[in-house]
Amino acid sequence: MGMKKIYKEILASLLVVLAGVLYWLFGYEKSEPNTDPTEIGTPVPSGLDNLMEIPALTDGGRVVQHGAYVSSYNTETLIPNWVAYELTAGETEGDRKRDGIEFRKDPDLKGVPQAMREDYSGSGWTKGHLMPAADAAFDASAMSQTFYFTNVCPQDETLNAGDWQYLEKKVRQWANRYGSVWVVTGPIVGDNRYGTIGDRQVVVPDAFFKALLIRKKNGSYSAIAFVMDNDDDRYYLKDCSMSVNELEALTGFDLFPALDDKVEEKVESTLRLSDWGIK
Repeated sequence: MGMKKIYKEILASLLVVLAGVLYWLFGYEKSEPNTDPTEIGTPVPSGLDNLMEIPALTDGGRVVQHGAYVSSYNTETLIPNWVAYELTAGETEGDRKRDGIEFRKDPDLKGVPQAMREDYSGSGWTKGHLMPAADAAFDASAMSQTFYFTNVCPQDETLNAGDWQYLEKKVRQWANRYGSVWVVTGPIVGDNRYGTIGDRQVVVPDAFFKALLIRKKNGSYSAIAFVMDNDDDRYYLKDCSMSVNELEALTGFDLFPALDDKVEEKVESTLRLSDWGIK
């Protein structure tokens, strides 16, 4: 065999090997299934299991953590499943203003379907915060993040500015009284009697819930939950309050799982209105 032919065969073999290496480095990754960010699960931030306010994590939500809250965002309904956070007494003293902050998509969920301002325009529904901006007034960045759509639901205007807002103010009072309060809040889609809004078909909830947990000075815990329909009726705290166990039956969420199991069952099955100053 001539030397020229041998060199050609060696060169051809090297080209085959090089092509294989290039495919392994670049082509294999591109052909890997489930690389669409709308199809793969978002990595759950570490350490959430240790946070008292976080419900038991289940499939069906993109969990995203910001400076002041954690949200489980539903990419089918385009509203959160829930938003959870701890509010301390010191944080209630914030005085930052919300002027000029616009509602916008959550940048931590790029490529994931989200609601937009246009969906709400002319819909008759307000953009209702789940963690209110006033709870994040201690920090400009934290307050700005409460305007992400991972913290927003279509909400009746009267409810948003009325009894729901009153409950939010009470939460800040309870944080001051007890030093801190753990909060889980979110929508109840229910029968979806209000349908959807916008081109992206953002689901309008039937109702909203808020579950609260405090630790008293004697070391014991107390919990309470509230549900208000998404309409312009009046909702007095005593009438719309319930035990956390009752709320769990409505929502299907396992709330405050970081509590010791024996403590959790006792706390979540008991409703002590006196701990909350409700008569």
